[in-house]
Amino acid sequence: MFDSNLMKWFLITVFILFVLYMAIKTLYFKSVAEKEERTSASMKLTLQEAEILIQKHQLQLQRALGNIDLLTQELNNLKNELKTLKQRNTQYRVETDKYKSRIRDLEQKIEALL
Repeated sequence: MFDSNLMKWFLITVFILFVLYMAIKTLYFKSVAEKEERTSASMKLTLQEAEILIQKHQLQLQRALGNIDLLTQELNNLKNELKTLKQRNTQYRVETDKYKSRIRDLEQKIEALL
């Protein structure tokens, strides 16, 4: 009878310790899961903020690239105008030189007549 009671108490004690162990383990894993959930939520929020910032910077970059295209086009137009002006300037110099030589010729003729 002593063995039977001792065995019952031993089994009851083991069972109670097992239940306590499982309860503590369950609470531990529940707290770990809640912590992971909070971390995950925080990460999601951070990622959403990062995505918003990336979109904002993409828009700014697209605008800047559009502005660069406009400026490049304007620069090419100005280069073409400069080439045209240089050609005109060269043409005017040639004409000026012709007129100067014609004036010299006329001056020489006038001096020859005098």
